[in-house]
Amino acid sequence: MKADKYCFDGSRPCELRRLPCDSREDGVDKAKIVEKTESNLQKMAALQDAFYADGREGLILILQALDAAGKDSTVKHVMGGLNPQGVQVTSFKQPNGEELSHDFLWRVNRALPPRGSIAIFNRSYYEDVLVVQVHDLQKTYRMAPRTVAGSKEEFFRKRYRQIRHYEEYLYENSYRVVKIFLHVSKEEQKKRFLERINDPEKNWKFSEADLKERARFEEYLDTYDEVITATASKHSPWYALPADQKWYTRYLVSEIVVDALEHCTHDYPAPDPAALDRLLDCKKALESE
Repeated sequence: MKADKYCFDGSRPCELRRLPCDSREDGVDKAKIVEKTESNLQKMAALQDAFYADGREGLILILQALDAAGKDSTVKHVMGGLNPQGVQVTSFKQPNGEELSHDFLWRVNRALPPRGSIAIFNRSYYEDVLVVQVHDLQKTYRMAPRTVAGSKEEFFRKRYRQIRHYEEYLYENSYRVVKIFLHVSKEEQKKRFLERINDPEKNWKFSEADLKERARFEEYLDTYDEVITATASKHSPWYALPADQKWYTRYLVSEIVVDALEHCTHDYPAPDPAALDRLLDCKKALESE
């Protein structure tokens, strides 16, 4: 699948500045891509139905991005065709006081889906090695001196290890974790910010804080490179997808979701012989009415 080009599974380092933010390198036709996306959405719905009925595996899709990269619209347009009964979406905002008084994975554990369901994390525990790292927020943590006494590099190296082990733990407990970074260019981000300012219906999406974060755009790219490289694995890969053209981003995400569901267990439960006999009896009873 085309998304394989943007996959990081631990076998190579991530270098976002060497990756495209649009579809030009891939030489695709928009009309065909939109058509393929619709086909993928139908496949997703069919796969999810069996996945939900089977109930032996859970799927966690993590969306990370810089501001205005299109996380919300991706959830709406790609995941909107799934049965909401088997999907839960969690947006991880700045942690509150209760959340800060626990370990950084505590609030994530509370959002894990039951097996047979799909969880979509709009941002995630990765904020604790991204925003926290860029703004040195670890210095404000109320934690024992032994946990924060070392260097900044040592602190986040430990967190990368904890995340890798956590995701391996989830895999060994019948969950799959797929992580997606929406790679928007600085130019496109500027364009979308201006749209939010100029369109009254989008004003609510913009905050002055967005400009402060934009000033650290390059620093965030460096940090994402480090984080993706340090936490990508075969069982929990990262995908750094071009995000300047939403129609192409949605196609690539739909490919990834179809692929993930195809690799999950999704056999419809077969009734035991006795239950099957009862079904046949019920069928005869209905047909004889």
